[in-house]
Amino acid sequence: MMRVAIPKETAPNETRVAATPETVKKLTALGFAVVVEAGAGVASRIPDGEFVAAGATIGKAADIARADVVLKVRRPSSAELKAYKKGAVVIAMLDPYGNDAAVKALADAGVTAFTMEFMPRITRAQVMDVLSSQANLAGYQAVIDAAGEYDRALPMMMTAAGTVPAAKVFIMGVGVAGLQAIATARRLGAVVTATDVRPAVKEQVASLGAKFLAVEDEEFKAAETAGGYAKEMSKEYQAKQAALVADHIAKQDIVITTALIPGRPAPRLVTRAMYARMRPGSVLIDLAVERGGNVEGAVAGKITEVDGVKIVGHLNVAGRIAATASQLYAKNLLAFVETLVDKDAKVIKIDFDDELVKATVLTHGGKVVHPNFASAATAASAPAASAAKPAAGKKAAPAKPAATKPVKAPVAKAAATAKTAPSKTATPKAKTAAKTAAAKPAAAPSPAAKTAAKSTEGEA
Repeated sequence: MMRVAIPKETAPNETRVAATPETVKKLTALGFAVVVEAGAGVASRIPDGEFVAAGATIGKAADIARADVVLKVRRPSSAELKAYKKGAVVIAMLDPYGNDAAVKALADAGVTAFTMEFMPRITRAQVMDVLSSQANLAGYQAVIDAAGEYDRALPMMMTAAGTVPAAKVFIMGVGVAGLQAIATARRLGAVVTATDVRPAVKEQVASLGAKFLAVEDEEFKAAETAGGYAKEMSKEYQAKQAALVADHIAKQDIVITTALIPGRPAPRLVTRAMYARMRPGSVLIDLAVERGGNVEGAVAGKITEVDGVKIVGHLNVAGRIAATASQLYAKNLLAFVETLVDKDAKVIKIDFDDELVKATVLTHGGKVVHPNFASAATAASAPAASAAKPAAGKKAAPAKPAATKPVKAPVAKAAATAKTAPSKTATPKAKTAAKTAAAKPAAAPSPAAKTAAKSTEGEA
């Protein structure tokens, strides 16, 4: 019987877990024996007893050494990797950009690692889109955090003692997180405006009852990639956009920034000169703080106050509502695992020609195989290879033949971003996200929101 392990997350500030009782039942039905490390779900309000009732066994960290599949939220540390058996399948949000050494460590451990952030934007993969599911919650939580820090009411109130004006909320970056932030702020009664460099989102912003703000020149009209992501804009455009929003920000009570481009530092959207003009008690929420931040003065993991304005730099914003975030993330993982299982033999059978596998596989057979990172891994290992050469004049021992036939590395299409997808799918999915975000509060937003989750994470 194949074994699936659900370790307790060791990364700082990580409260989510990679499975729930619901997904454990389905993993068991697929033929897996599921072991959950003791306490793995406590921060997500899932006691060990609920996992046991669903068919899992509770184990220790050492039990992961026997697992054929390891499901995680964050990339495993070097210490964790030492315990994994070679050939194990590791599925998580591996955050490979800018972490070449960590990617090489995965390869050196001999695991087949899949990074869920690279899931392609195609219809069959919508249910596996972790960026959308987590960014959606981050956008919601950003507004809740802002309301908690803002010491005034958000909706307009007409009372016998006078009228309370509605708070003004400005959303910068209208991807999945931005759309949900707009919808949540509107539900709370705020007056909402939003901006983005992609023209396709203008209609979505309006459909949620907010006003769109942008410099709509020729560059703006071509500011979206074929996959629906935001392009990095020229310095000239950024200057024009900054001038436009500077006066607007001065009149706002809450500003939420979500702009993030895959593999690059977060663009600076709000300077100190801009928010210095905001009235005391105003709030800035920076969802891109983990990548350097959109707001000057934002500090990762802290709430600071500059010129009377609160700047919130919470880490892992989706994890601040861990129970819900784990519920959605675990379903994303389950949906992907199902595509890797031979239903008849009830074993893992990876088809390296499958477009989902091509897009997400990072390491396999002791090598970094993803085209976006393979060259960096080769360059990093070159010095070590040179050092290993025999000294001049000494005859090198002949290499022993491999015991097994070499595994053919999967072929992956090169892409400008970590994901690929036909351009025709981006706009319809984004419209679906906008419609869902506008639905009544009890309804969960659709994971089909595809305006570029990665152009905006916190979603990020």
